[in-house]
Amino acid sequence: MFVLAAALSFTSFVSGCSDEPESNTADPGAVAAEAPKEVTVPISPVAITVVDAGEDPAEVLGPRRTPGVRQAVTLMTTTMVRQRINDQADQDLSGPALTIPLTATTDDKGVDITLGKVTTPDAQLAIDLHPAEGSQLGLTLAAGGAVTALRISPAGEAADSARSAIEQAFYQAVYTSVTFPETAIGIGAIWTMRQHVSGGVSLDQVTTATLTERDGDLLTVALDVRQVPSTATWNLPNGAGMLKIDDYVMHGTGTVIIDLGMPLPVGGSITVGGEQTYSDPATKSRLRQTTANSVKWGG
Repeated sequence: MFVLAAALSFTSFVSGCSDEPESNTADPGAVAAEAPKEVTVPISPVAITVVDAGEDPAEVLGPRRTPGVRQAVTLMTTTMVRQRINDQADQDLSGPALTIPLTATTDDKGVDITLGKVTTPDAQLAIDLHPAEGSQLGLTLAAGGAVTALRISPAGEAADSARSAIEQAFYQAVYTSVTFPETAIGIGAIWTMRQHVSGGVSLDQVTTATLTERDGDLLTVALDVRQVPSTATWNLPNGAGMLKIDDYVMHGTGTVIIDLGMPLPVGGSITVGGEQTYSDPATKSRLRQTTANSVKWGG
């Protein structure tokens, strides 16, 4: 999820503006031991508005949800974050790219997913990700294919860094997924998907979808994503203070290829990025950020 990348930068911003030394007293082993085996994350509801129903013939579209259908697909994600605090040198807080082979099956409630061997160019994270092979995930689906919950069950002794990387990858995928209208549409149809993205910075996301091609159950949908803050400030966690949002631009486009008979997209990619500026009213410190997040589906 886009907010997670921003949260990493805010943490660095607070540290960079503080004269207090960082505390390193936490016991990583204790944290790992207390981590739940399964985490269920509710996903914000999606409000659909049809702008243009498109050409005839038209019909109501959505996942077929045939129980037992099995699909092998690969999810690839990247997260880029570059920031500057006041006149300090630029910092690169980008997350490593992930390539995640998935085996997905459908049931009457949604999608069950098993992770294959996750790869990344980051050597240490690659080691941490090794035990994550075989981890189970699930998507609970509502009408039109809307994702209402994400379930994550890490396998074995998966490290916290591996859990975090996998979670962020799937947040990115979920918040760039397609929900279809409950009314009939045809080629050329345009609809908007409005969704609140919760996190350190609360965002209102509007995705405009256009059905550009159809060959039976195989659909090509063009996406245009825009995010705007729903508040003018961000209250930092743990009472660390408040940052003012001076400027916030987040926009992206892409295409997703969907087989209505399959659990997950079969192809396509989308990149969302922009520039943001934040300030600390107390110290007058300023944080300037450039961010970009990409999601790609492939065989």
